[in-house]
Amino acid sequence: MTVVLALHFGYIAYLIVGGFLAWKWPRAIWPHLAACVWGILIVVHAVNCPLTWAENWARARAGETVPTQGFVDRYLDNVIYPEKYVNVARLALAIVVAVAWAGAYLRFRARRARAKSEERSGHTATV
Repeated sequence: MTVVLALHFGYIAYLIVGGFLAWKWPRAIWPHLAACVWGILIVVHAVNCPLTWAENWARARAGETVPTQGFVDRYLDNVIYPEKYVNVARLALAIVVAVAWAGAYLRFRARRARAKSEERSGHTATV
């Protein structure tokens, strides 16, 4: 179960900072986009989180009572932020992701422009 909890925290951390990886590695935007879409689907209850399912399964196998709350409700609400600020936390996450993606896009454009410029001047571009 500890592994599942670590994966949950890792996933949340990746949602927060994963978009910044695309500043260095542009192709990293695609797995981050997939993680964000999955996160949105979980928030709107369109899909169940497989990590929460695995955690509940491990708790049941260990003889513990399975909580009715999900990971975020149990470990983040009222721990990292008060529950009444859940929408503020979601908005803050969305802003961080938007900044990361905007920065990744601007860096991608700059690299592309630099490569085209070097191509025109006869230099080989390293992107």
